[in-house]
Order: sequence, then C-alpha cells, then structure tokens
Amino acid sequence: MAKEKMTAQMSGKAGFIAALDQSGGSTPGALRLYGIPDSAYSGDAEMFKLMHEMRVRIMTAPAFTGDKVIGAILFERTMDGEARGKAVPTYLWEERGIVPFLKVDKGLETENNGVQLMKPMPELDALLTRAVAKGIYGTKMRSVIGHANKEGIAAVVAQQFQVSEQIARHGLIPIIEPEVSIKSPDKKSAEALLLAEIGKHLDALPGDSKVMLKLTIPDVPDLYSPLVNHKRVERVVALSGGYTRSDACEKLSHNHGMIASFSRALTEDLRVSMSNEEFDAVLAKTIDEIYQASAVKA
Repeated sequence: MAKEKMTAQMSGKAGFIAALDQSGGSTPGALRLYGIPDSAYSGDAEMFKLMHEMRVRIMTAPAFTGDKVIGAILFERTMDGEARGKAVPTYLWEERGIVPFLKVDKGLETENNGVQLMKPMPELDALLTRAVAKGIYGTKMRSVIGHANKEGIAAVVAQQFQVSEQIARHGLIPIIEPEVSIKSPDKKSAEALLLAEIGKHLDALPGDSKVMLKLTIPDVPDLYSPLVNHKRVERVVALSGGYTRSDACEKLSHNHGMIASFSRALTEDLRVSMSNEEFDAVLAKTIDEIYQASAVKA
C-alpha cells in the first residue's frame, strides 16, 4: 500500500525534505531571489502562477527524485496544481518517488510572551479531507519562538500538539514546527526549554500515534537526540531558518539523525534566467550538498 511505503521512506530512508511551501507572505521574496521583480506581475493570481512555474521547474528537474529528496512540503495552491498533466501530489509520488506533505497553517499571530502562535484554522478539517483525497501523506504547521520565555514556549508546543491530534484523526502525519528564530538573543536557552516541553507532550501521546518534528538547527550539537530517538517520532527534520545553505549544511552536519527540510537554502542559487541545462546542474549540485549534510553521521 502507498501509505506503508511512504511511512517506510519517511522513517528510515536517507535523504531530505524539500520545502516548496512559500505562501502569500513569503512568495514575493522567493520570486525576487529567483530573479523575478515585484514589477513583473500584478495581483496574487499572477504571482502564484509564476511561483507555480518555478516549483514545477524544480519538481521536474532530473535530480529531483526520491533517491535523495524523500519528501516535499507543498503550499495549498501547489497541491491543487498540476505537473506534467498530473496532480502535483500524484506526480511527486508516482513519477518521482517523493512523499507529498501539505503546509496547513494560516500564518502567525502577533508576538506575545516572546512567541508567535498560529492563527486559528477554522477550515482545517475541510482542507485535511481534500488533502487525503489528493494523496497527501502528512502536514506541516509553523509557530515562531523569539525568546526563552517558558510560558510562551509552553503555549506554542501545547497548540502544536493540540492541532496535531486533529490532523492525526484524518490519518495524516503531522510535522510539528516550533521554529526558534536564529535571531533570538537567547536561542540556546529557548532550545533547552523547547526540548523539555516537546518531550513532555511526546510522552503523553496516546496509543501508537506518531509525529514528525521540524526544528531550527540547535546551537548545541545533538541537543535533540532524545527526540530523534523517541518512539513517538517518525523523523526529526531541520529548517534552514534564514541561514545560507553552506551555513545550514555545516551546522546540520553536527546533528546525528536530523535531516534537512530546507526552503530558501534549497533555491538560493536558482534563477529564472538560467537555461534548463544550467538550472538542472545547479539544482543537482544543491541537492547533493543538502543530501550529504543530512546523511547518517558516524
């Protein structure tokens, strides 16, 4: 069965997850980095069309396969779009051997107690039902931690696990993403608090339920080893968080069992003006670099 194969791939296969899930707020910046200025489009429809073309160019590139890219996180519009005549989740799994995930959060609340909780998701059940029908395996949702505030971090983790239960009821694997900002003045302390808080919630998970975790690469190497080895965790993946790819890969290489789930660090060298040959070669080199940083460390 497809889901069993996907579970085996996500829990044990070498490789990394490509984060292709820029949403409305982050899309203009991603397009500018790609070489498309704001003046090249007007309105959301044109903007998302250009973004979809960029994502399809990545997804259809020769190196973008399950050999090294084991999963891909999609924006809702990308899930609903097509690649080479197939629905994107179907194309990724059937043609590329890549497990499809969906970003489900609706953005962040204003900072309070040093953190930004997720905005309410009143349409979540309907979205999850559609995701299941389209062959999506799991979901991703992001909160942000700016300071080592115990109360704030507890609230972030509690909200993440509460929503993850709703996601799990649809048969989907939740990726819990409480991002600690790389600009946090007390990042190391925030990460220690986060580790303890996540551990408590993992220990309280019912039955045989599993989650994935997407975390900022910690200041203390292997800080998250207890999470990597926790029986309720299918995989721990790392976000690049604004680090350059070389910095993100170097930091990740010191963390055993964590694999990459990079967004900007994956696409930073890609340009719309490149020939297909040049684009494919640059992407292949990038994929190799991130794959090596994600590899099992001795």
